[in-house]
Amino acid sequence: MELDFFTPVKEDLLVTDSGKLGSSLKIHLENKAFPDLEGVKIAFFGVLEDRLNEERNGEPFDFNGIRRELYNLYPGNWHLQMADLGDIQRGETVEDTFFAVQSAVNSCLKKGIIPVLLGGSEDIVYAQYRAYDGVEQMVNLVNIDSRFDLGDADKPISNRSYVGSIVVTKPYNLFNYSNLGYQTYFNSQDEIELMDRLFFDAYRLGEVTGDITVVEPVMRDANLVGLDLGAVSGGALGNYRMRSPNGFDGREICALARYAGISDKVSSFGVYEYSSEFNFPASNMLVAQILWYFVEGVNFRKNENTISAKKEFIRYQVPIEEEVLVFYKSPVSGRWWIEIPFISPSNNKLKRHTLLPCTQGDYLDACNQIIPERWYKTKRKNEI
Repeated sequence: MELDFFTPVKEDLLVTDSGKLGSSLKIHLENKAFPDLEGVKIAFFGVLEDRLNEERNGEPFDFNGIRRELYNLYPGNWHLQMADLGDIQRGETVEDTFFAVQSAVNSCLKKGIIPVLLGGSEDIVYAQYRAYDGVEQMVNLVNIDSRFDLGDADKPISNRSYVGSIVVTKPYNLFNYSNLGYQTYFNSQDEIELMDRLFFDAYRLGEVTGDITVVEPVMRDANLVGLDLGAVSGGALGNYRMRSPNGFDGREICALARYAGISDKVSSFGVYEYSSEFNFPASNMLVAQILWYFVEGVNFRKNENTISAKKEFIRYQVPIEEEVLVFYKSPVSGRWWIEIPFISPSNNKLKRHTLLPCTQGDYLDACNQIIPERWYKTKRKNEI
Protein backbone atom coordinates (compact mmCIF):
# COMPACT_ATOMS: atom_id res chain seq x y z
CA MET A 1 0.00 0.00 0.00
CA GLU A 2 1.39 3.41 -1.01
CA LEU A 3 1.15 5.17 2.33
CA ASP A 4 2.15 8.56 0.88
CA PHE A 5 -1.20 8.76 -0.93
CA PHE A 6 -3.25 9.04 2.28
CA THR A 7 -3.68 11.91 4.71
CA PRO A 8 -4.80 10.77 8.17
CA VAL A 9 -8.16 11.12 9.88
CA LYS A 10 -8.46 13.86 12.52
CA GLU A 11 -8.35 12.56 16.07
CA ASP A 12 -11.33 14.66 17.17
CA LEU A 13 -13.56 12.36 15.08
CA LEU A 14 -12.83 9.36 17.29
CA VAL A 15 -15.56 7.93 19.49
CA THR A 16 -15.02 6.71 23.04
CA ASP A 17 -18.02 4.38 23.26
CA SER A 18 -16.55 0.89 22.85
CA GLY A 19 -19.81 -0.45 21.45
CA LYS A 20 -19.89 1.85 18.42
CA LEU A 21 -18.51 1.20 14.96
CA GLY A 22 -15.71 3.75 15.17
CA SER A 23 -14.14 2.01 18.15
CA SER A 24 -13.61 -1.23 16.21
CA LEU A 25 -12.09 0.33 13.07
CA LYS A 26 -8.38 0.38 12.37
CA ILE A 27 -7.99 4.10 11.66
CA HIS A 28 -5.10 5.96 10.04
CA LEU A 29 -4.67 8.76 12.59
CA GLU A 30 -2.43 11.80 12.84
CA ASN A 31 0.90 11.11 14.54
CA LYS A 32 0.18 7.38 14.51
CA ALA A 33 1.58 4.55 12.41
CA PHE A 34 -0.41 3.46 9.36
CA PRO A 35 -2.69 0.62 10.50
CA ASP A 36 -1.70 -2.98 9.92
CA LEU A 37 -4.06 -4.28 7.24
CA GLU A 38 -3.52 -7.96 8.00
CA GLY A 39 -6.96 -9.57 8.29
CA VAL A 40 -8.80 -6.45 7.12
CA LYS A 41 -11.72 -7.21 4.77
CA ILE A 42 -13.11 -3.70 4.08
CA ALA A 43 -11.13 -0.47 3.82
CA PHE A 44 -12.75 2.98 3.57
CA PHE A 45 -11.00 5.99 2.09
CA GLY A 46 -11.99 9.36 0.68
CA VAL A 47 -10.93 10.99 -2.59
CA LEU A 48 -10.99 14.79 -2.45
CA GLU A 49 -11.15 15.30 -6.21
CA ASP A 50 -13.87 17.16 -8.12
CA ARG A 51 -12.09 19.15 -10.83
CA LEU A 52 -13.81 17.23 -13.64
CA ASN A 53 -17.29 17.89 -12.23
CA GLU A 54 -19.15 19.81 -14.94
CA GLU A 55 -21.18 21.61 -12.25
CA ARG A 56 -18.34 22.15 -9.78
CA ASN A 57 -18.88 25.05 -7.37
CA GLY A 58 -15.23 25.29 -6.39
CA GLU A 59 -15.89 25.16 -2.65
CA PRO A 60 -13.64 22.89 -0.53
CA PHE A 61 -15.22 19.81 1.01
CA ASP A 62 -14.27 16.93 3.27
CA PHE A 63 -15.78 13.72 4.60
CA ASN A 64 -15.56 14.53 8.30
CA GLY A 65 -19.33 14.82 8.66
CA ILE A 66 -19.83 11.38 7.12
CA ARG A 67 -17.11 9.86 9.28
CA ARG A 68 -18.61 11.38 12.43
CA GLU A 69 -22.00 9.81 11.67
CA LEU A 70 -20.54 6.47 10.58
CA TYR A 71 -18.27 6.11 13.60
CA ASN A 72 -21.23 6.72 15.92
CA LEU A 73 -23.44 4.01 14.43
CA TYR A 74 -23.67 0.65 16.17
CA PRO A 75 -22.42 -2.30 14.12
CA GLY A 76 -24.57 -5.28 13.32
CA ASN A 77 -23.65 -8.84 14.19
CA TRP A 78 -20.49 -8.49 12.14
CA HIS A 79 -17.30 -10.50 12.17
CA LEU A 80 -15.19 -8.63 9.59
CA GLN A 81 -12.26 -6.39 10.40
CA MET A 82 -12.45 -2.92 8.80
CA ALA A 83 -10.13 0.04 8.40
CA ASP A 84 -10.32 3.74 7.53
CA LEU A 85 -7.23 4.67 5.53
CA GLY A 86 -7.89 8.41 5.46
CA ASP A 87 -8.14 10.57 2.33
CA ILE A 88 -6.43 10.83 -1.02
CA GLN A 89 -5.88 14.55 -1.60
CA ARG A 90 -6.11 16.23 -4.99
CA GLY A 91 -2.92 15.66 -6.95
CA GLU A 92 -1.12 18.33 -8.91
CA THR A 93 -3.22 17.14 -11.85
CA VAL A 94 -6.37 15.05 -12.06
CA GLU A 95 -4.26 12.32 -13.66
CA ASP A 96 -2.11 12.27 -10.52
CA THR A 97 -5.23 11.73 -8.40
CA PHE A 98 -6.41 8.98 -10.72
CA PHE A 99 -3.02 7.25 -10.44
CA ALA A 100 -3.23 7.34 -6.65
CA VAL A 101 -6.79 5.95 -6.66
CA GLN A 102 -5.93 3.24 -9.17
CA SER A 103 -2.88 2.21 -7.15
CA ALA A 104 -4.78 2.18 -3.85
CA VAL A 105 -7.70 0.14 -5.22
CA ASN A 106 -5.36 -2.28 -6.98
CA SER A 107 -3.34 -2.77 -3.80
CA CYS A 108 -6.54 -3.52 -1.86
CA LEU A 109 -7.70 -6.02 -4.49
CA LYS A 110 -4.38 -7.87 -4.34
CA LYS A 111 -4.68 -8.12 -0.54
CA GLY A 112 -8.26 -9.44 -0.74
CA ILE A 113 -9.58 -6.18 0.76
CA ILE A 114 -12.77 -4.56 -0.52
CA PRO A 115 -12.06 -0.83 -0.98
CA VAL A 116 -15.00 1.49 -0.26
CA LEU A 117 -14.41 4.91 -1.81
CA LEU A 118 -15.96 8.25 -0.97
CA GLY A 119 -15.78 10.81 -3.79
CA GLY A 120 -15.69 13.65 -5.17
CA SER A 121 -16.88 13.64 -8.73
CA GLU A 122 -17.97 10.37 -10.28
CA ASP A 123 -15.25 10.37 -12.93
CA ILE A 124 -13.20 8.74 -10.15
CA VAL A 125 -15.00 5.53 -11.18
CA TYR A 126 -12.68 5.55 -14.20
CA ALA A 127 -9.66 5.19 -11.89
CA GLN A 128 -11.54 2.61 -9.80
CA TYR A 129 -12.15 0.61 -12.99
CA ARG A 130 -8.55 0.94 -14.24
CA ALA A 131 -7.39 -0.78 -11.04
CA TYR A 132 -8.74 -3.99 -12.63
CA ASP A 133 -6.37 -3.78 -15.62
CA GLY A 134 -4.28 -6.66 -14.31
CA VAL A 135 -7.09 -9.10 -13.52
CA GLU A 136 -7.49 -12.26 -15.57
CA GLN A 137 -11.17 -11.80 -16.41
CA MET A 138 -13.28 -9.05 -17.88
CA VAL A 139 -15.34 -7.07 -15.38
CA ASN A 140 -18.89 -5.82 -14.97
CA LEU A 141 -19.62 -2.27 -13.83
CA VAL A 142 -22.91 -1.27 -12.16
CA ASN A 143 -23.76 2.40 -11.85
CA ILE A 144 -26.58 3.63 -9.59
CA ASP A 145 -27.30 6.92 -11.31
CA SER A 146 -30.02 9.05 -12.86
CA ARG A 147 -27.78 9.41 -15.93
CA PHE A 148 -25.84 6.96 -18.11
CA ASP A 149 -22.68 9.14 -18.09
CA LEU A 150 -21.68 7.83 -21.53
CA GLY A 151 -21.00 11.29 -22.91
CA ASP A 152 -18.81 11.89 -25.96
CA ALA A 153 -15.75 9.67 -25.77
CA ASP A 154 -13.92 11.99 -28.21
CA LYS A 155 -14.03 14.80 -25.66
CA PRO A 156 -12.02 15.05 -22.41
CA ILE A 157 -13.28 12.85 -19.60
CA SER A 158 -15.68 14.35 -17.06
CA ASN A 159 -18.17 13.16 -14.46
CA ARG A 160 -20.74 12.98 -17.29
CA SER A 161 -18.62 11.09 -19.82
CA TYR A 162 -16.37 8.67 -17.92
CA VAL A 163 -18.30 5.55 -19.04
CA GLY A 164 -17.66 6.44 -22.68
CA SER A 165 -13.95 6.66 -21.87
CA ILE A 166 -14.09 3.25 -20.18
CA VAL A 167 -15.69 1.72 -23.30
CA VAL A 168 -13.18 3.07 -25.85
CA THR A 169 -9.89 3.14 -23.89
CA LYS A 170 -7.42 0.25 -23.89
CA PRO A 171 -6.99 -2.17 -22.23
CA TYR A 172 -10.56 -3.31 -22.82
CA ASN A 173 -11.64 -4.94 -19.57
CA LEU A 174 -15.34 -4.07 -19.58
CA PHE A 175 -17.74 -6.90 -20.36
CA ASN A 176 -20.99 -5.30 -19.22
CA TYR A 177 -22.25 -1.97 -17.95
CA SER A 178 -25.55 -1.71 -16.06
CA ASN A 179 -27.34 1.44 -14.99
CA LEU A 180 -29.85 1.32 -12.16
CA GLY A 181 -32.33 4.18 -11.70
CA TYR A 182 -31.92 6.29 -14.82
CA GLN A 183 -34.42 9.06 -15.41
CA THR A 184 -35.30 9.45 -19.08
CA TYR A 185 -35.44 13.26 -19.13
CA PHE A 186 -31.78 13.41 -18.05
CA ASN A 187 -30.59 11.22 -20.95
CA SER A 188 -30.65 11.92 -24.66
CA GLN A 189 -32.31 9.48 -27.03
CA ASP A 190 -28.91 8.98 -28.67
CA GLU A 191 -27.50 7.69 -25.37
CA ILE A 192 -30.53 5.50 -24.73
CA GLU A 193 -30.17 3.96 -28.20
CA LEU A 194 -26.40 3.52 -27.71
CA MET A 195 -27.02 1.61 -24.49
CA ASP A 196 -29.26 -0.73 -26.47
CA ARG A 197 -26.79 -1.16 -29.34
CA LEU A 198 -24.02 -2.05 -26.92
CA PHE A 199 -26.30 -4.62 -25.22
CA PHE A 200 -25.87 -2.83 -21.89
CA ASP A 201 -28.53 -3.05 -19.17
CA ALA A 202 -30.59 -0.05 -18.10
CA TYR A 203 -33.38 0.07 -15.51
CA ARG A 204 -35.56 3.14 -15.13
CA LEU A 205 -36.13 4.61 -11.69
CA GLY A 206 -39.78 3.57 -11.69
CA GLU A 207 -38.92 0.01 -12.69
CA VAL A 208 -36.52 -0.37 -9.77
CA THR A 209 -38.71 1.32 -7.17
CA GLY A 210 -41.70 -0.74 -8.37
CA ASP A 211 -39.83 -3.98 -7.59
CA ILE A 212 -36.40 -3.42 -6.11
CA THR A 213 -35.61 -7.15 -6.25
CA VAL A 214 -35.02 -6.81 -10.04
CA VAL A 215 -31.55 -5.44 -9.25
CA GLU A 216 -30.41 -8.47 -7.22
CA PRO A 217 -29.12 -10.58 -10.15
CA VAL A 218 -27.55 -7.46 -11.71
CA MET A 219 -25.63 -6.72 -8.50
CA ARG A 220 -24.76 -10.42 -8.13
CA ASP A 221 -22.90 -10.24 -11.45
CA ALA A 222 -21.09 -6.96 -10.70
CA ASN A 223 -17.40 -6.58 -9.92
CA LEU A 224 -17.39 -2.87 -9.16
CA VAL A 225 -20.25 -0.57 -8.20
CA GLY A 226 -20.50 3.21 -8.27
CA LEU A 227 -23.29 5.14 -6.56
CA ASP A 228 -24.01 8.72 -7.62
CA LEU A 229 -25.72 10.70 -4.84
CA GLY A 230 -27.60 12.49 -7.62
CA ALA A 231 -29.66 9.29 -7.93
CA VAL A 232 -31.14 10.03 -4.49
CA SER A 233 -34.02 12.46 -4.07
CA GLY A 234 -33.21 15.83 -2.56
CA GLY A 235 -35.76 15.22 0.17
CA ALA A 236 -34.08 11.97 1.26
CA LEU A 237 -30.76 13.81 1.51
CA GLY A 238 -32.29 16.71 3.41
CA ASN A 239 -30.95 18.93 0.66
CA TYR A 240 -33.64 20.90 -1.12
CA ARG A 241 -31.12 22.87 -3.15
CA MET A 242 -30.66 19.85 -5.39
CA ARG A 243 -32.07 20.32 -8.86
CA SER A 244 -34.15 17.16 -8.98
CA PRO A 245 -36.80 16.19 -6.43
CA ASN A 246 -37.06 12.67 -7.91
CA GLY A 247 -34.82 9.75 -7.12
CA PHE A 248 -34.42 6.87 -4.70
CA ASP A 249 -35.58 7.44 -1.14
CA GLY A 250 -33.41 6.59 1.86
CA ARG A 251 -34.73 3.09 2.32
CA GLU A 252 -34.34 2.21 -1.38
CA ILE A 253 -30.77 3.48 -1.74
CA CYS A 254 -29.73 1.58 1.38
CA ALA A 255 -31.33 -1.58 -0.01
CA LEU A 256 -29.32 -1.16 -3.23
CA ALA A 257 -26.12 -0.78 -1.19
CA ARG A 258 -26.97 -3.97 0.71
CA TYR A 259 -27.53 -5.85 -2.56
CA ALA A 260 -24.09 -4.66 -3.69
CA GLY A 261 -22.54 -5.84 -0.44
CA ILE A 262 -24.15 -9.26 -0.44
CA SER A 263 -22.91 -10.00 -3.98
CA ASP A 264 -20.06 -12.49 -3.86
CA LYS A 265 -18.40 -10.80 -6.87
CA VAL A 266 -18.42 -7.12 -5.87
CA SER A 267 -14.82 -6.31 -4.95
CA SER A 268 -14.99 -2.49 -4.82
CA PHE A 269 -17.72 0.04 -4.04
CA GLY A 270 -17.83 3.82 -4.30
CA VAL A 271 -20.20 6.63 -3.29
CA TYR A 272 -19.65 9.72 -5.42
CA GLU A 273 -20.72 13.28 -6.19
CA TYR A 274 -20.39 14.43 -2.57
CA SER A 275 -19.61 18.14 -2.29
CA SER A 276 -19.93 21.04 0.13
CA GLU A 277 -23.62 21.25 -0.84
CA PHE A 278 -24.22 17.89 0.86
CA ASN A 279 -22.68 18.87 4.17
CA PHE A 280 -25.96 18.64 6.10
CA PRO A 281 -26.67 16.32 9.04
CA ALA A 282 -29.30 14.37 7.07
CA SER A 283 -27.04 14.02 4.02
CA ASN A 284 -24.08 12.84 6.08
CA MET A 285 -26.24 10.41 8.04
CA LEU A 286 -27.74 8.90 4.89
CA VAL A 287 -24.30 8.36 3.31
CA ALA A 288 -23.13 6.77 6.58
CA GLN A 289 -26.14 4.45 6.51
CA ILE A 290 -25.45 3.58 2.85
CA LEU A 291 -21.96 2.47 3.90
CA TRP A 292 -23.40 0.62 6.91
CA TYR A 293 -25.78 -1.37 4.70
CA PHE A 294 -23.01 -2.22 2.24
CA VAL A 295 -20.95 -3.65 5.12
CA GLU A 296 -24.05 -5.48 6.37
CA GLY A 297 -24.38 -7.12 2.96
CA VAL A 298 -20.73 -8.19 2.88
CA ASN A 299 -21.19 -9.87 6.24
CA PHE A 300 -24.03 -11.99 4.86
CA ARG A 301 -22.34 -13.21 1.69
CA LYS A 302 -23.03 -16.85 0.80
CA ASN A 303 -19.70 -17.47 -0.99
CA GLU A 304 -21.51 -19.24 -3.83
CA ASN A 305 -19.09 -17.96 -6.46
CA THR A 306 -16.86 -21.00 -6.03
CA ILE A 307 -16.44 -24.23 -7.98
CA SER A 308 -17.30 -26.38 -4.96
CA ALA A 309 -20.51 -24.41 -4.30
CA LYS A 310 -21.61 -24.64 -7.94
CA LYS A 311 -21.25 -28.43 -7.87
CA GLU A 312 -24.20 -28.50 -5.47
CA PHE A 313 -26.51 -26.44 -7.73
CA ILE A 314 -29.70 -28.08 -9.04
CA ARG A 315 -29.78 -28.15 -12.87
CA TYR A 316 -32.87 -27.51 -15.01
CA GLN A 317 -33.16 -27.70 -18.81
CA VAL A 318 -35.82 -25.74 -20.70
CA PRO A 319 -36.27 -26.24 -24.49
CA ILE A 320 -37.24 -22.95 -26.13
CA GLU A 321 -37.33 -22.24 -29.87
CA GLU A 322 -34.02 -23.66 -31.19
CA GLU A 323 -32.27 -23.37 -27.85
CA VAL A 324 -32.10 -25.41 -24.67
CA LEU A 325 -31.73 -23.01 -21.79
CA VAL A 326 -29.91 -24.43 -18.77
CA PHE A 327 -30.79 -23.01 -15.35
CA TYR A 328 -29.15 -23.64 -11.99
CA LYS A 329 -30.59 -23.14 -8.52
CA SER A 330 -28.66 -22.99 -5.27
CA PRO A 331 -30.16 -25.29 -2.62
CA VAL A 332 -28.59 -23.05 0.05
CA SER A 333 -29.75 -19.54 -0.92
CA GLY A 334 -32.49 -20.33 -3.44
CA ARG A 335 -30.82 -18.04 -5.98
CA TRP A 336 -30.86 -18.79 -9.72
CA TRP A 337 -28.36 -18.69 -12.61
CA ILE A 338 -28.66 -19.31 -16.34
CA GLU A 339 -25.90 -20.77 -18.50
CA ILE A 340 -24.49 -18.68 -21.33
CA PRO A 341 -23.03 -20.55 -24.33
CA PHE A 342 -19.28 -19.93 -24.42
CA ILE A 343 -18.71 -19.00 -28.06
CA SER A 344 -15.36 -17.19 -27.97
CA PRO A 345 -12.73 -19.75 -26.91
CA SER A 346 -9.93 -17.42 -27.98
CA ASN A 347 -10.92 -14.86 -25.32
CA ASN A 348 -10.06 -16.42 -21.97
CA LYS A 349 -11.33 -13.36 -20.12
CA LEU A 350 -14.92 -14.38 -20.88
CA LYS A 351 -14.86 -17.73 -19.09
CA ARG A 352 -16.29 -16.37 -15.87
CA HIS A 353 -19.43 -15.21 -17.67
CA THR A 354 -20.73 -18.65 -18.57
CA LEU A 355 -23.13 -18.52 -15.59
CA LEU A 356 -25.33 -15.43 -15.50
CA PRO A 357 -27.30 -14.59 -12.34
CA CYS A 358 -31.05 -14.51 -12.94
CA THR A 359 -34.34 -14.84 -11.06
CA GLN A 360 -36.87 -17.60 -10.63
CA GLY A 361 -39.12 -15.41 -12.76
CA ASP A 362 -36.68 -15.80 -15.66
CA TYR A 363 -36.94 -19.57 -15.30
CA LEU A 364 -40.74 -19.45 -15.23
CA ASP A 365 -40.75 -17.13 -18.28
CA ALA A 366 -38.54 -19.60 -20.14
CA CYS A 367 -40.98 -22.38 -19.27
CA ASN A 368 -43.61 -20.20 -20.98
CA GLN A 369 -41.33 -19.83 -24.03
CA ILE A 370 -40.15 -16.29 -23.22
CA ILE A 371 -36.38 -15.79 -23.62
CA PRO A 372 -34.90 -13.72 -20.75
CA GLU A 373 -33.65 -10.38 -22.09
CA ARG A 374 -30.42 -10.36 -20.05
CA TRP A 375 -29.58 -13.86 -21.35
CA TYR A 376 -30.06 -12.66 -24.93
CA LYS A 377 -27.89 -9.54 -24.42
CA THR A 378 -25.10 -11.50 -22.75
CA LYS A 379 -25.15 -14.18 -25.43
CA ARG A 380 -24.86 -11.49 -28.11
CA LYS A 381 -21.87 -9.91 -26.35
CA ASN A 382 -20.20 -13.34 -26.21
CA GLU A 383 -20.71 -13.66 -29.97
CA ILE A 384 -19.07 -10.34 -30.81
